[in-house]
Amino acid sequence: MIKLSKRLEAMEESATLAMSRISRELKAQGKDIISLSLGEPDFHTPGFIKQAAVEAMEQNYTTYTPVSGYDDLREAISMKFRRDNNLSYGKDQIVVSTGAKQSIANVVLSCIDPGDEVIIPAPYWVSYVEIVKVSEGVPVIIEAGIDTDFKITAAQLEAAVTPKSKMIIFSTPCNPTGSVYSKEELAALAQVIAKYPHIVVIADEIYEHINFAGKHASLAQFPEVYEQVVTVNGVSKAWAMTGWRLGYVGAPKAIADACNKIQGQFTSGTCSITQRASIAAMKADPSVLKDMITAFKGRRDLVLAALNDMPGVKTNVPQGAFYVFPDISSFFGKSYNGTTIHTAEDLCLYLLSEALVALVTGEAFGDPNCIRISYAASEETLSKAMARVKEALAKLN
Repeated sequence: MIKLSKRLEAMEESATLAMSRISRELKAQGKDIISLSLGEPDFHTPGFIKQAAVEAMEQNYTTYTPVSGYDDLREAISMKFRRDNNLSYGKDQIVVSTGAKQSIANVVLSCIDPGDEVIIPAPYWVSYVEIVKVSEGVPVIIEAGIDTDFKITAAQLEAAVTPKSKMIIFSTPCNPTGSVYSKEELAALAQVIAKYPHIVVIADEIYEHINFAGKHASLAQFPEVYEQVVTVNGVSKAWAMTGWRLGYVGAPKAIADACNKIQGQFTSGTCSITQRASIAAMKADPSVLKDMITAFKGRRDLVLAALNDMPGVKTNVPQGAFYVFPDISSFFGKSYNGTTIHTAEDLCLYLLSEALVALVTGEAFGDPNCIRISYAASEETLSKAMARVKEALAKLN
Protein backbone atom coordinates (compact mmCIF):
# COMPACT_ATOMS: atom_id res chain seq x y z
CA MET A 1 0.00 0.00 0.00
CA ILE A 2 1.24 3.48 -0.86
CA LYS A 3 1.93 5.57 2.24
CA LEU A 4 1.62 9.32 1.90
CA SER A 5 3.91 11.70 3.75
CA LYS A 6 3.37 12.90 7.30
CA ARG A 7 3.69 16.37 5.84
CA LEU A 8 0.51 15.83 3.86
CA GLU A 9 -1.30 14.23 6.77
CA ALA A 10 -0.61 17.31 8.90
CA MET A 11 -2.03 19.67 6.28
CA GLU A 12 -5.69 20.73 6.28
CA GLU A 13 -7.64 21.18 3.07
CA SER A 14 -8.30 24.86 2.33
CA ALA A 15 -11.72 25.56 3.85
CA THR A 16 -12.55 28.18 1.24
CA LEU A 17 -11.71 25.86 -1.64
CA ALA A 18 -13.52 22.97 0.08
CA MET A 19 -16.73 24.98 0.42
CA SER A 20 -16.40 26.13 -3.18
CA ARG A 21 -16.06 22.49 -4.27
CA ILE A 22 -19.14 21.44 -2.29
CA SER A 23 -21.09 24.35 -3.77
CA ARG A 24 -20.19 23.31 -7.31
CA GLU A 25 -21.25 19.73 -6.57
CA LEU A 26 -24.64 20.86 -5.24
CA LYS A 27 -25.15 23.19 -8.19
CA ALA A 28 -24.42 20.26 -10.51
CA GLN A 29 -27.25 18.43 -8.75
CA GLY A 30 -29.59 21.27 -9.74
CA LYS A 31 -29.71 23.10 -6.40
CA ASP A 32 -29.93 26.91 -6.42
CA ILE A 33 -26.79 27.53 -4.37
CA ILE A 34 -25.57 31.09 -3.76
CA SER A 35 -21.86 30.83 -3.02
CA LEU A 36 -20.31 33.62 -0.96
CA SER A 37 -17.33 31.48 -0.02
CA LEU A 38 -14.55 32.48 -2.41
CA GLY A 39 -12.50 35.66 -2.31
CA GLU A 40 -12.84 36.38 -6.00
CA PRO A 41 -13.99 39.68 -7.53
CA ASP A 42 -17.00 39.29 -9.81
CA PHE A 43 -15.64 42.04 -12.06
CA HIS A 44 -13.90 41.23 -15.33
CA THR A 45 -10.22 41.95 -15.94
CA PRO A 46 -9.97 45.49 -17.40
CA GLY A 47 -9.85 45.62 -21.18
CA PHE A 48 -6.47 47.37 -21.40
CA ILE A 49 -4.89 44.49 -19.46
CA LYS A 50 -6.47 41.86 -21.69
CA GLN A 51 -5.28 43.81 -24.73
CA ALA A 52 -1.72 43.74 -23.38
CA ALA A 53 -2.01 39.96 -23.17
CA VAL A 54 -3.22 39.72 -26.77
CA GLU A 55 -0.30 41.86 -27.92
CA ALA A 56 2.11 39.67 -25.96
CA MET A 57 0.88 36.58 -27.81
CA GLU A 58 1.10 38.35 -31.14
CA GLN A 59 4.67 39.36 -30.26
CA ASN A 60 5.46 35.70 -29.43
CA TYR A 61 6.06 36.02 -25.70
CA THR A 62 5.52 32.29 -25.46
CA THR A 63 8.83 30.93 -24.20
CA TYR A 64 10.32 30.29 -20.76
CA THR A 65 10.61 33.38 -18.60
CA PRO A 66 13.34 34.38 -16.13
CA VAL A 67 12.70 32.72 -12.77
CA SER A 68 12.28 36.02 -10.92
CA GLY A 69 10.24 37.66 -13.70
CA TYR A 70 10.87 39.78 -16.78
CA ASP A 71 13.16 42.73 -16.08
CA ASP A 72 10.64 45.29 -17.34
CA LEU A 73 7.88 43.82 -15.17
CA ARG A 74 10.08 43.99 -12.08
CA GLU A 75 10.98 47.57 -13.02
CA ALA A 76 7.27 48.36 -13.29
CA ILE A 77 6.66 46.76 -9.86
CA SER A 78 9.53 48.81 -8.42
CA MET A 79 7.87 51.94 -9.82
CA LYS A 80 4.52 50.86 -8.36
CA PHE A 81 6.07 50.42 -4.89
CA ARG A 82 7.51 53.96 -5.07
CA ARG A 83 4.31 55.52 -6.41
CA ASP A 84 1.73 53.79 -4.21
CA ASN A 85 3.63 52.79 -1.07
CA ASN A 86 6.64 55.09 -0.77
CA LEU A 87 8.82 51.98 -0.73
CA SER A 88 12.18 51.67 -2.44
CA TYR A 89 12.72 48.16 -3.81
CA GLY A 90 15.26 47.72 -6.58
CA LYS A 91 14.65 45.28 -9.39
CA ASP A 92 16.93 42.72 -7.73
CA GLN A 93 14.75 42.84 -4.59
CA ILE A 94 11.62 41.77 -6.47
CA VAL A 95 10.57 38.21 -7.31
CA VAL A 96 7.47 37.48 -9.39
CA SER A 97 5.64 34.23 -8.60
CA THR A 98 2.59 32.22 -9.63
CA GLY A 99 0.27 34.02 -7.25
CA ALA A 100 0.83 35.70 -3.88
CA LYS A 101 0.29 32.30 -2.23
CA GLN A 102 3.48 31.02 -3.86
CA SER A 103 5.24 34.25 -2.91
CA ILE A 104 4.40 33.63 0.75
CA ALA A 105 5.41 29.96 0.52
CA ASN A 106 8.75 30.92 -1.04
CA VAL A 107 9.55 33.28 1.83
CA VAL A 108 8.51 30.83 4.55
CA LEU A 109 10.49 27.98 3.00
CA SER A 110 13.47 30.32 2.63
CA CYS A 111 13.51 31.40 6.26
CA ILE A 112 11.95 28.77 8.52
CA ASP A 113 13.73 25.73 9.94
CA PRO A 114 12.05 22.94 11.93
CA GLY A 115 10.96 24.24 15.33
CA ASP A 116 11.13 27.93 14.43
CA GLU A 117 8.13 29.86 15.72
CA VAL A 118 5.99 31.97 13.38
CA ILE A 119 3.69 34.52 15.00
CA ILE A 120 0.32 34.84 13.23
CA PRO A 121 -2.47 37.17 14.40
CA ALA A 122 -5.90 35.53 14.30
CA PRO A 123 -8.14 35.76 12.39
CA TYR A 124 -5.72 34.85 9.61
CA TRP A 125 -5.88 33.72 6.01
CA VAL A 126 -6.29 29.94 5.93
CA SER A 127 -3.03 29.16 4.11
CA TYR A 128 -0.63 30.95 6.48
CA VAL A 129 -0.75 28.22 9.12
CA GLU A 130 -0.63 25.37 6.61
CA ILE A 131 2.40 26.83 4.81
CA VAL A 132 4.20 27.18 8.15
CA LYS A 133 3.36 23.58 9.03
CA VAL A 134 4.74 22.34 5.69
CA SER A 135 8.00 24.15 6.48
CA GLU A 136 8.01 22.37 9.89
CA GLY A 137 7.68 25.67 11.69
CA VAL A 138 5.47 26.19 14.75
CA PRO A 139 2.51 28.59 14.37
CA VAL A 140 2.07 30.86 17.40
CA ILE A 141 -1.38 32.43 17.29
CA ILE A 142 -2.30 35.82 18.77
CA GLU A 143 -6.06 36.13 19.13
CA ALA A 144 -7.80 39.39 18.28
CA GLY A 145 -11.58 39.41 18.52
CA ILE A 146 -14.37 41.46 17.07
CA ASP A 147 -14.33 43.92 20.00
CA THR A 148 -10.83 45.11 18.97
CA ASP A 149 -11.73 45.18 15.27
CA PHE A 150 -9.78 41.92 14.90
CA LYS A 151 -6.44 43.77 15.21
CA ILE A 152 -3.59 42.94 17.58
CA THR A 153 -1.79 45.50 19.73
CA ALA A 154 1.93 46.11 20.11
CA ALA A 155 1.70 44.72 23.66
CA GLN A 156 0.19 41.46 22.38
CA LEU A 157 2.94 41.15 19.80
CA GLU A 158 5.65 41.77 22.38
CA ALA A 159 4.17 39.11 24.66
CA ALA A 160 4.19 36.53 21.87
CA VAL A 161 7.90 36.87 21.06
CA THR A 162 10.16 34.11 22.40
CA PRO A 163 13.77 33.11 21.69
CA LYS A 164 12.39 30.75 19.02
CA SER A 165 10.46 33.47 17.15
CA LYS A 166 11.69 33.76 13.56
CA MET A 167 8.79 35.26 11.61
CA ILE A 168 5.52 37.20 11.75
CA ILE A 169 2.81 36.90 9.05
CA PHE A 170 -0.14 39.26 8.83
CA SER A 171 -2.33 41.00 6.27
CA THR A 172 -3.73 44.51 5.92
CA PRO A 173 -6.42 44.91 4.65
CA CYS A 174 -7.11 41.56 6.24
CA ASN A 175 -8.61 38.40 4.85
CA PRO A 176 -10.99 37.28 6.44
CA THR A 177 -12.01 40.29 8.53
CA GLY A 178 -11.57 43.28 6.23
CA SER A 179 -9.74 45.06 9.06
CA VAL A 180 -7.18 47.70 8.08
CA TYR A 181 -4.21 48.70 10.22
CA SER A 182 -3.66 52.46 10.37
CA LYS A 183 -0.24 54.02 9.96
CA GLU A 184 -0.20 54.72 13.70
CA GLU A 185 -1.05 51.11 14.57
CA LEU A 186 1.68 49.83 12.24
CA ALA A 187 4.18 52.28 13.75
CA ALA A 188 3.51 50.80 17.19
CA LEU A 189 4.04 47.27 15.85
CA ALA A 190 7.22 48.41 14.09
CA GLN A 191 8.68 49.62 17.40
CA VAL A 192 8.34 46.11 18.79
CA ILE A 193 9.62 44.37 15.65
CA ALA A 194 12.72 46.59 15.53
CA LYS A 195 13.81 45.17 18.90
CA TYR A 196 14.20 41.74 17.28
CA PRO A 197 16.23 42.23 14.08
CA HIS A 198 16.37 38.46 13.44
CA ILE A 199 12.57 38.29 12.95
CA VAL A 200 11.30 38.45 9.36
CA VAL A 201 7.85 39.91 8.78
CA ILE A 202 5.64 38.97 5.83
CA ALA A 203 3.25 41.85 5.21
CA ASP A 204 0.52 40.56 2.92
CA GLU A 205 -0.93 43.57 1.08
CA ILE A 206 -2.88 41.81 -1.67
CA TYR A 207 -6.04 43.82 -0.82
CA GLU A 208 -4.15 47.13 -0.75
CA HIS A 209 -6.39 49.02 -3.18
CA ILE A 210 -9.71 47.74 -1.79
CA ASN A 211 -9.56 50.14 1.12
CA PHE A 212 -12.42 52.31 2.38
CA ALA A 213 -10.45 53.95 5.19
CA GLY A 214 -8.16 56.20 3.17
CA LYS A 215 -4.62 55.67 1.93
CA HIS A 216 -3.12 52.23 2.47
CA ALA A 217 -0.18 52.07 4.89
CA SER A 218 2.72 49.63 4.40
CA LEU A 219 4.75 48.28 7.32
CA ALA A 220 8.00 48.51 5.34
CA GLN A 221 7.70 52.31 5.20
CA PHE A 222 9.24 52.51 8.69
CA PRO A 223 13.04 52.67 8.27
CA GLU A 224 13.72 50.79 11.50
CA VAL A 225 12.09 47.61 10.13
CA TYR A 226 12.59 47.99 6.36
CA GLU A 227 15.35 45.34 6.31
CA GLN A 228 13.08 42.86 8.15
CA VAL A 229 9.90 43.21 6.09
CA VAL A 230 8.88 41.30 2.97
CA THR A 231 6.01 43.08 1.23
CA VAL A 232 3.72 40.67 -0.65
CA ASN A 233 1.27 41.80 -3.30
CA GLY A 234 -0.23 40.69 -6.60
CA VAL A 235 -2.79 41.38 -9.29
CA SER A 236 -5.60 38.99 -8.31
CA LYS A 237 -7.87 41.15 -6.18
CA ALA A 238 -7.77 44.80 -7.24
CA TRP A 239 -7.24 44.05 -10.92
CA ALA A 240 -9.71 41.14 -11.04
CA MET A 241 -7.00 38.79 -12.33
CA THR A 242 -7.48 35.76 -10.06
CA GLY A 243 -7.07 33.25 -12.89
CA TRP A 244 -3.96 34.90 -14.30
CA ARG A 245 -1.92 33.82 -11.23
CA LEU A 246 0.67 36.48 -10.49
CA GLY A 247 2.03 37.62 -7.15
CA TYR A 248 5.27 39.30 -6.17
CA VAL A 249 7.47 40.25 -3.24
CA GLY A 250 9.62 43.25 -2.44
CA ALA A 251 12.22 41.97 0.01
CA PRO A 252 15.69 42.36 1.46
CA LYS A 253 18.00 41.15 -1.29
CA ALA A 254 19.13 38.04 0.59
CA ILE A 255 15.50 36.88 0.90
CA ALA A 256 14.73 37.78 -2.70
CA ASP A 257 17.73 35.71 -3.82
CA ALA A 258 16.54 32.81 -1.65
CA CYS A 259 13.03 32.96 -3.12
CA ASN A 260 14.53 32.97 -6.60
CA LYS A 261 16.56 29.84 -5.77
CA ILE A 262 13.57 27.95 -4.32
CA GLN A 263 11.23 28.96 -7.12
CA GLY A 264 13.79 27.84 -9.67
CA GLN A 265 13.41 24.28 -8.41
CA PHE A 266 9.61 24.31 -8.10
CA THR A 267 7.89 26.23 -10.88
CA SER A 268 10.52 28.37 -12.59
CA GLY A 269 9.17 31.63 -14.01
CA THR A 270 5.52 32.69 -14.06
CA CYS A 271 3.41 32.54 -17.24
CA SER A 272 4.83 34.82 -19.92
CA ILE A 273 1.46 36.21 -21.08
CA THR A 274 0.38 36.96 -17.51
CA GLN A 275 3.62 38.85 -16.90
CA ARG A 276 3.18 41.04 -19.99
CA ALA A 277 -0.41 41.79 -19.01
CA SER A 278 0.66 42.62 -15.46
CA ILE A 279 3.05 45.31 -16.71
CA ALA A 280 -0.03 47.18 -17.91
CA ALA A 281 -1.66 46.74 -14.47
CA MET A 282 1.43 48.01 -12.63
CA LYS A 283 1.73 51.09 -14.84
CA ALA A 284 -1.97 51.99 -14.60
CA ASP A 285 -3.09 54.76 -12.27
CA PRO A 286 -4.94 53.10 -9.35
CA SER A 287 -7.65 55.75 -9.75
CA VAL A 288 -9.09 53.61 -12.56
CA LEU A 289 -10.24 51.24 -9.78
CA LYS A 290 -12.46 53.89 -8.18
CA ASP A 291 -15.76 52.55 -9.52
CA MET A 292 -14.99 49.00 -8.42
CA ILE A 293 -14.03 50.13 -4.90
CA THR A 294 -17.19 52.23 -4.66
CA ALA A 295 -19.22 49.19 -5.67
CA PHE A 296 -17.53 47.04 -3.02
CA LYS A 297 -18.23 49.65 -0.34
CA GLY A 298 -21.90 49.72 -1.32
CA ARG A 299 -22.05 45.94 -1.11
CA ARG A 300 -20.38 45.99 2.29
CA ASP A 301 -22.98 48.44 3.55
CA LEU A 302 -25.80 46.29 2.13
CA VAL A 303 -24.53 43.14 3.84
CA LEU A 304 -23.86 44.91 7.15
CA ALA A 305 -27.35 46.42 7.18
CA ALA A 306 -28.86 43.00 6.53
CA LEU A 307 -26.75 41.28 9.21
CA ASN A 308 -27.53 43.98 11.76
CA ASP A 309 -31.21 43.22 11.18
CA MET A 310 -30.68 39.60 12.24
CA PRO A 311 -31.06 39.04 16.01
CA GLY A 312 -28.02 37.29 17.47
CA VAL A 313 -25.53 38.36 14.80
CA LYS A 314 -22.72 40.67 15.93
CA THR A 315 -20.71 42.73 13.43
CA ASN A 316 -17.97 45.31 13.22
CA VAL A 317 -17.40 47.62 10.24
CA PRO A 318 -14.61 46.25 8.01
CA GLN A 319 -12.61 48.98 6.29
CA GLY A 320 -11.18 47.00 3.40
CA ALA A 321 -11.08 43.82 1.28
CA PHE A 322 -14.50 42.33 0.47
CA TYR A 323 -15.42 40.30 3.52
CA VAL A 324 -17.63 40.60 6.59
CA PHE A 325 -16.73 38.37 9.54
CA PRO A 326 -19.70 38.34 11.91
CA ASP A 327 -19.72 36.69 15.33
CA ILE A 328 -22.50 34.09 15.32
CA SER A 329 -21.69 32.34 18.62
CA SER A 330 -25.14 33.24 20.04
CA PHE A 331 -26.57 30.46 17.85
CA PHE A 332 -24.47 27.74 19.46
CA GLY A 333 -26.76 25.29 21.24
CA LYS A 334 -29.81 26.21 19.16
CA SER A 335 -31.65 23.68 16.99
CA TYR A 336 -34.06 23.29 14.11
CA ASN A 337 -35.61 20.20 12.58
CA GLY A 338 -33.25 17.80 14.35
CA THR A 339 -30.09 19.80 13.66
CA THR A 340 -28.24 21.36 16.61
CA ILE A 341 -25.61 24.05 16.09
CA HIS A 342 -22.49 23.45 18.17
CA THR A 343 -19.87 25.24 16.07
CA ALA A 344 -19.44 27.79 13.30
CA GLU A 345 -18.89 24.90 10.91
CA ASP A 346 -22.24 23.44 11.97
CA LEU A 347 -23.89 26.77 11.22
CA CYS A 348 -22.27 26.97 7.77
CA LEU A 349 -23.47 23.45 6.93
CA TYR A 350 -26.95 24.31 8.25
CA LEU A 351 -27.10 27.47 6.10
CA LEU A 352 -25.90 25.51 3.10
CA SER A 353 -28.68 22.94 3.47
CA GLU A 354 -31.46 25.17 4.79
CA ALA A 355 -30.75 28.48 3.01
CA LEU A 356 -28.71 27.18 0.05
CA VAL A 357 -26.05 29.79 0.85
CA ALA A 358 -22.38 28.77 1.02
CA LEU A 359 -20.24 30.59 3.62
CA VAL A 360 -16.98 29.63 5.33
CA THR A 361 -16.51 28.73 8.98
CA GLY A 362 -14.37 31.07 11.07
CA GLU A 363 -12.62 28.05 12.58
CA ALA A 364 -10.57 27.84 9.38
CA PHE A 365 -9.36 31.40 9.98
CA GLY A 366 -8.56 30.97 13.65
CA ASP A 367 -11.80 32.32 15.18
CA PRO A 368 -14.38 29.65 16.03
CA ASN A 369 -17.06 32.24 16.88
CA CYS A 370 -17.35 33.71 13.40
CA ILE A 371 -18.18 32.97 9.77
CA ARG A 372 -16.79 34.64 6.66
CA ILE A 373 -19.07 36.20 4.09
CA SER A 374 -17.56 37.33 0.80
CA TYR A 375 -19.51 40.19 -0.75
CA ALA A 376 -17.75 39.90 -4.11
CA ALA A 377 -21.14 39.39 -5.78
CA SER A 378 -23.87 41.60 -7.21
CA GLU A 379 -26.17 43.54 -4.87
CA GLU A 380 -29.10 41.51 -6.18
CA THR A 381 -27.34 38.25 -5.32
CA LEU A 382 -26.28 39.54 -1.91
CA SER A 383 -29.80 40.73 -1.06
CA LYS A 384 -31.21 37.34 -2.01
CA ALA A 385 -28.56 35.51 0.02
CA MET A 386 -29.05 37.66 3.12
CA ALA A 387 -32.82 37.17 2.99
CA ARG A 388 -32.30 33.40 2.90
CA VAL A 389 -29.80 33.52 5.79
CA LYS A 390 -32.14 35.66 7.90
CA GLU A 391 -35.03 33.25 7.36
CA ALA A 392 -32.89 30.20 8.20
CA LEU A 393 -31.39 31.77 11.36
CA ALA A 394 -34.86 32.75 12.57
CA LYS A 395 -35.82 29.06 12.60
CA LEU A 396 -33.17 28.21 15.19
CA ASN A 397 -34.30 28.17 18.79
